Amino acid sequence: MSTENEGTAVPPAPSAPPVPVESPAASTPPAPTPSVPAGAPDHEPARTAPAYASAGSPGQGGGSAPDASWPPPPPATPSYGDSGASGAGSYTDGGSGGSGSGWGAGFPPPAPKPRSRRGGLVAAILTAALVAGGLGGGLGYTLARNNDSGDSTTVSASDSGGSVKRDAGTIAGVADQALPSTVTIQAESSSGEGGTGTGFVFDKEGHIVTNNHVVAEAVDGGKLTATFPDGKKYDAQVVGHAAGYDVAVIKLENAPSNLKPLTLGDSDKVAVGDSTIAIGAPFGLSNTVTTGIISAKNRPVASSDGTGSNASYMSALQTDASINPGNSGGPLLDAQGNVIGINSAIQSTSNGGLGGTSQSGSIGLGFAIPINQAKYVAQQLIKTGKPVYAKIGASVSLEDTTDGAKITEQGASGSEAVEPGGPAADAGLKPGDVITKLDDRVIDSGPTLIGEIWTHQPGDKVKITYERDGQTRTVDLTLGSRVGDS
Repeated sequence: MSTENEGTAVPPAPSAPPVPVESPAASTPPAPTPSVPAGAPDHEPARTAPAYASAGSPGQGGGSAPDASWPPPPPATPSYGDSGASGAGSYTDGGSGGSGSGWGAGFPPPAPKPRSRRGGLVAAILTAALVAGGLGGGLGYTLARNNDSGDSTTVSASDSGGSVKRDAGTIAGVADQALPSTVTIQAESSSGEGGTGTGFVFDKEGHIVTNNHVVAEAVDGGKLTATFPDGKKYDAQVVGHAAGYDVAVIKLENAPSNLKPLTLGDSDKVAVGDSTIAIGAPFGLSNTVTTGIISAKNRPVASSDGTGSNASYMSALQTDASINPGNSGGPLLDAQGNVIGINSAIQSTSNGGLGGTSQSGSIGLGFAIPINQAKYVAQQLIKTGKPVYAKIGASVSLEDTTDGAKITEQGASGSEAVEPGGPAADAGLKPGDVITKLDDRVIDSGPTLIGEIWTHQPGDKVKITYERDGQTRTVDLTLGSRVGDS
């Protein structure tokens, strides 16, 4: 599945039907309706990184693909939002007129009723009642005004509804605790281009975790700022970034001493149906909180950093919490306020965005990098500044299939498809083998295999199920490692 890293035009609200006319003879013209300024509010939504292309065919002869440890970015496909991944579809962050009268058609006046002698009597009674009512109202007001000492029978409403208690387990309670530890990130390249994303406090030293595609434009000579909900803004520098994982770490300059890192949860224990809370800056609207559930797990998502240099793959948490451009890099929380993922991509329609932009909006399909994976990556970036990737040492096809991940006949740039002395070679895998499972995970394509491999760490032992000459075989394999994005 390929998605866009976070963004459909919003149709204007239909006009309210005019009020039916009581009688065609009515002569008083209706009061003019004040006009609404066109396009209001006219605030430009946050611009994010270009759409993430989906993973597809590598474009080489014979359907070959680059080494699975680092495939090239997939070809561009229809966009899926504004920052995300690939699949069968792209994922990339009025009725007809009819006859008859229209609204407001006049109704015929009712037939006049014969006058009754009782009309005068009824009118007199009504007049008397109105006079008595007015007198009573006046007396009531006078008594209330002149008897504030307590003799009045009127009861005044309380000025306060009492204290409002928001328990820690409520959405409001979670938001109250988590918001002070999130930041809105402004990234600007050396040429002045940039966009908005989100990040969250990782430790007390001032490290902030976010998406790689949020800061990609500011990596080489650009500028970064991070703004907290209280308005305090700090300059920041990129500590390290992993294009393959779509994870980056930045560090605040002159970081305050009272930083409160968000508590990290265990994404392996997340279940479909669990409540989720997302925090971010959708379309530049900082400190926005949305809610939903985990709607799926282990969703294969492929994307790119927008520069066209590298692709990223994840086995994502899927949520229906509203995620839009600008939410990228923000925390996805569980009901207790623990971070379970990093919001990274969305699937959405691509008919244009809010305010006439090219960005699309949320349709309830958002994808987050599991925090267990992101935590490992962030720690490596803080420690060495470079990411470390697990690998099997074989090139697989990136074609969109449902049959598995096929080891190609040739690797990238003419290299061997199975790395000599690598994990796949040691396990006896050969070109043409089709990998169908990694442990208990079904593998339906090359991008799915890569995403699953990258949920592990180098040195992990996994069981590979593959097909060769119509027979299914299994083999144990110890994952190797590759350092850096290049």
